Amino acid sequence: MPKDQSESSSSLLNYPRPSVAVDTAVLTVAGGSICVLLVSRQVQGSPGWALPGTFLHERETLAQAVLRSLREKAGVEGRVPQQLHVFDNPQRDDRGWVLSVAHVDAVPLRALEPALESGGVRLASITEERELLAELPYGHAEMVDKAVQWLRTAYLNTPDPGGLLEEPFTLKELRAVHETVAGEPLMRDTFRRQMEPKLIGTGLMSDGTRGRPSRLWRRGEP
Repeated sequence: MPKDQSESSSSLLNYPRPSVAVDTAVLTVAGGSICVLLVSRQVQGSPGWALPGTFLHERETLAQAVLRSLREKAGVEGRVPQQLHVFDNPQRDDRGWVLSVAHVDAVPLRALEPALESGGVRLASITEERELLAELPYGHAEMVDKAVQWLRTAYLNTPDPGGLLEEPFTLKELRAVHETVAGEPLMRDTFRRQMEPKLIGTGLMSDGTRGRPSRLWRRGEP
């Protein structure tokens, strides 16, 4: 190997490199709001909150690290989060130079109930707990904002792609979920025309305990 090439390779090996972490924004709908799952952390002896995350272990894939952090820190299993964005600002983490590959997942509230039985896991409303979310460490507030944008984009034209609503459901129930995600009211007739062709009718009617009996639907194929 030529001398200059050897020196170049050596300098690259000695160049400081960031640690790699994964963080996951687990989103759901509860109490009429988008909520994000937070896990407890200790800050100078006092409790604090953060997204579930971890540093990447040697020979571990990003997906494996995400599932490990969700299982060990939040008690959440059986999910397949998607990569959301790479956060690479060198100042984002006060522990040092840490590059985070953020992930996101939309999870029905019922699937999170076992995890929420732990005192170290909670949901935070993006509309009612803005101050708490703004103070999240490691750039997690920016990750939550990015995750909410992702969720709202996903729900623009597809009926409940995150499966937040238990099937079967009425169009009114579906619209309520979409309004919560969107953060604003949606026109009833426009919503029906947009979503109904993408749904599968069950041939059944609701029992009418909450209003008039209505047709029941299932999500169509993605």
